[in-house]
Amino acid sequence: MTVAVGDGYGAPLTASRELSEAAARCGGNGPDSGDGGVRLILGWMPRPDPGLAFGAFADVRTFMPGWGLRQAVNAGQVRFAPARLSAVPALLHGPWRPDLLVATVVRVGGGFAFGSEVSWQRAAIDAGADIAAVVSHAAPRADAGPPLPAGRLTIIGETSEPPGTMPDTMPGPEHQAIAALVAPLITPGARLQVGPSPVANALLRTLAAPVRIDSGLLPDAVVDVAERGVLVGEPVAAYLTGGPRLYAWADGRPLLHPIEYTHDLGRLSADPLFAVNTAVEIDLDGQVNVEGTAASVLGGIGGHADYAAAAARSVGGLSIVAVPTLHRGRPTLVTRLSRPVSTPAHDVDVVVTERGLADLRGRSRPERHRALTDLWGG
Repeated sequence: MTVAVGDGYGAPLTASRELSEAAARCGGNGPDSGDGGVRLILGWMPRPDPGLAFGAFADVRTFMPGWGLRQAVNAGQVRFAPARLSAVPALLHGPWRPDLLVATVVRVGGGFAFGSEVSWQRAAIDAGADIAAVVSHAAPRADAGPPLPAGRLTIIGETSEPPGTMPDTMPGPEHQAIAALVAPLITPGARLQVGPSPVANALLRTLAAPVRIDSGLLPDAVVDVAERGVLVGEPVAAYLTGGPRLYAWADGRPLLHPIEYTHDLGRLSADPLFAVNTAVEIDLDGQVNVEGTAASVLGGIGGHADYAAAAARSVGGLSIVAVPTLHRGRPTLVTRLSRPVSTPAHDVDVVVTERGLADLRGRSRPERHRALTDLWGG
């Protein structure tokens, strides 16, 4: 059978060891063992899961490795299949159709719902997966959807451990300078998406214009936006990515939705959308790599391509790539990307560094080359 495991900071880590032992009894022996045994589907893993024994499974695959799967992907224990996040439901209804979803749930009313992430999990259920549920007594109740189907849910355990905490990377002077350049681009009342980065933290903690947050990941800094009185309505997200402060604020709020909703390009582009994302590197055409370096997979495509495309086609919005000119002493502008393109150049409107910004809209390729070269001081 094929087993999918819920992801994010609320992943059901307490069930991983038993899951691995059960898979080993069915015959595993790693990714080259053929079609027998149990297949494992993993999503975004921001932290390692020491209970998962990858060799117990006949095949292990992920669409967005995250920091927790970086070593396993590089070692060949987990196969990374590049896919934009909006395409994951189609994968789960197709070649990755799961028989079972192992997930963390919380009690709501007389039933159960997801807690700190919804993401692609409802797509797995819609594709036919039954639910092996770990009931959390510490996760926030932030699922905006209906209770999970009781007849397809079996409780396999409970936990009092809260969801994990995403490290709060403090912005440096270069990140604050970039945020100061990005902020005036965002029009009051528009929707704002931010990718995880120090620039996003700096932007959310200083933004004065009222905004609606519509993002795949909802970070701690959104609480600052709410406390300053510039948050319009309830945020829309697929994952909570923060710590105790965010989880307490999110508890009882209908914030989290399935990927089919959060990453729907038609919905996102219907109104002005400002997508503020970063890059591992960007080339002279404006093509973006967010998968990793030549030596290592870092994160995966995720929702970068989805939000960039939606923002670029939204009237009044902008697809913004905000990136320092240097990362660990190396230029982030390159003549050739070290990995395949994650987000195409035609979905990048504006590039912002600590030195200024380059508006690439309507420019020819030679003009884009010059604008980016000048921005990096070349």
